Amino acid sequence: MGGQIQSEIMQLILDRGLRPGQVLPTETELMDDLGVSRNSVREALKALQALDIVEIRHGYGTYVGQASLTPLADGLTFRTLVQLGGDPIDAAQALGEILQVREVLEEGLVLRIVDSVPDSDLDELDSIVGRMEARAKQGEVFPEEDRDFHEVLYRSLGNTLVPQLLGAFWNVFHRVAGARGWADDPSPMGTARRHREIVRALRARDRERVRAAMSTHFRGIESRARKAMRGVG
Repeated sequence: MGGQIQSEIMQLILDRGLRPGQVLPTETELMDDLGVSRNSVREALKALQALDIVEIRHGYGTYVGQASLTPLADGLTFRTLVQLGGDPIDAAQALGEILQVREVLEEGLVLRIVDSVPDSDLDELDSIVGRMEARAKQGEVFPEEDRDFHEVLYRSLGNTLVPQLLGAFWNVFHRVAGARGWADDPSPMGTARRHREIVRALRARDRERVRAAMSTHFRGIESRARKAMRGVG
């Protein structure tokens, strides 16, 4: 029953053309429209809020949410952490699956921009890598610059879903790493160099070099994860 009411509220949002941030009908109006009890409406709204489909602002009303990928990241993080608490082989597989999906996504995306990424974006990427290198020389890790790099990298696609989806996978990996004490990068300068090579390959507009640079980048991430996994169990 609860799932049906959730579906009906989502359909109501679509039918009325409501956009993120716009107010939903009141609980009483939803009760009348859907023919259900107040408790049923409230339970459905709470479930939709967990999915970021609606936003409940106590004292103000209920609004259409952003439908972000935060619930996806939360679910993947929980799934991975649960498996990390069990058999080390299962744990390694759980983390490897996340990296594999992200790698397939990014290798496909980066090839789409080889001929079209503007020089201004490449200049900005060079600047970000410069900050990575400066921090690496101090023996520091650079998660903020890492995330900025991948957001700017695909900006020219003009696809708003891409940074959300990549951000979800990035968040999962780094939240899991933080929870397990893997935040340190054993070779930050090597990581910075791999990012630098991606930019150089894009400047050369060389598809095979770009493909190889992105593959090498992910081999580095996998190596770091494997080293961390040795302490699991």
